[in-house]
Amino acid sequence: MNQIDATDAKLATHEEVCALRYQAIQKSFESGSKRMSRIEYILYALIAVTLLGPGFAAEMLKKILM
Repeated sequence: MNQIDATDAKLATHEEVCALRYQAIQKSFESGSKRMSRIEYILYALIAVTLLGPGFAAEMLKKILM
């Protein structure tokens, strides 16, 4: 009976540790998603500048900021 109690205790500890790790992974995914969205918008702007030219991009920026 003692071996079963020890195994149950180890399993419970393992489940707690895994739950904490899972929460950390979820937080990492959420913060990574925000960063990727920002990088995506920067890439769209760079594509526009590359395809349409820096003069066009400057005019669009003026319109957005005013």
